[in-house]
Amino acid sequence: MTVVAIQPHGGERPPKLVVEGLCKRYGATTALEASSLSVGEGEFLTLLGPSGSGKTTLLQLICGLVEASEGRVIIDGRDQSRTPVHQRDIGLVFQHYALFPHLTVAENIAFPLKMRGRAAAEIARRVTDTLEMVHLGHLAQRFPRELSGGQQQRVALARCFVYQPSIILMDEPLGALDKKLREHMQIEIKRLHRESGATIVYVTHDQEEALALSDRICLMNHARIEQLGTPREIYERPRTAFAADFIGISNIFRGTATANGALETAHGLFALPDGARCDDGKGALVIRPEHLHLGAEAGNSVSGTVSEIVYAGSETRIIARLGDGATLVLRLGPGETVPGLDERIVAGWQRDKAVLVS
Repeated sequence: MTVVAIQPHGGERPPKLVVEGLCKRYGATTALEASSLSVGEGEFLTLLGPSGSGKTTLLQLICGLVEASEGRVIIDGRDQSRTPVHQRDIGLVFQHYALFPHLTVAENIAFPLKMRGRAAAEIARRVTDTLEMVHLGHLAQRFPRELSGGQQQRVALARCFVYQPSIILMDEPLGALDKKLREHMQIEIKRLHRESGATIVYVTHDQEEALALSDRICLMNHARIEQLGTPREIYERPRTAFAADFIGISNIFRGTATANGALETAHGLFALPDGARCDDGKGALVIRPEHLHLGAEAGNSVSGTVSEIVYAGSETRIIARLGDGATLVLRLGPGETVPGLDERIVAGWQRDKAVLVS
């Protein structure tokens, strides 16, 4: 059983959601190992991981769409483990907007308030305020078919925000949008979160989306929590080779520790960062592309042949082929000299820029 205890972001926010030993099994298959976490009030937590990692299962267990095999879900200090999904005071936003085609934008947003029996004056006020929050006041009387994809997604978000649920769960809400619109909607969701103070648990497999939106990221792999921390912590200080490889681009050298504080790999003997040690004698050294530079560095250099050059505007990405067929990725900034294709290069890094992982 894997139990990962997670403190609220910053250690200051009172817990809005607490998950204790939550587990889901389907016969002999474990969809989610027993896991524990705490989400602070007003926090934006992203469940990130590849397909089959357990992130959507965890989301479904929190909202009650799936019954847990073990564990508890506590919302606002109350055990909601056996509470039906419609009584948990949780808002849901999915990839497919599920807007009512026969209702206008305003009527779609008003729907959850009407279902809760709110007074007409309160409904009108909240709908107006929420329409302004998502910048759709001028489209209140349009039907969903008359809106763009981004506008429809904002209506779906507004319908969730309008009744102010304790927690908002979002399952890949931007998955149906193109890249440019996704990036725009990321900014919109970040703004809505900041202005509303809502507690949001967000599911995605998109690492850039997670880094851009989150207060913290809960990285999942093989039905368990792999690592949890701020985007900066997970990117700069991954704890495992999986975390380093899944978040961003990494150069990973696996090997065996030596008695003199180095890692012996297939590509050479590399100095370890100060204070780093391999508990079982084996480890992997992670170097991000932006921490590599052309030219040798004492104790930490590799050589290879340039196989690809990718110009990306603000940077140029160099992909080099090492002796055993592995690849090395460097990022060069504007003004740096770019080597040619098939050119032999040496790349180095400062020892304190590397991270030792298991």
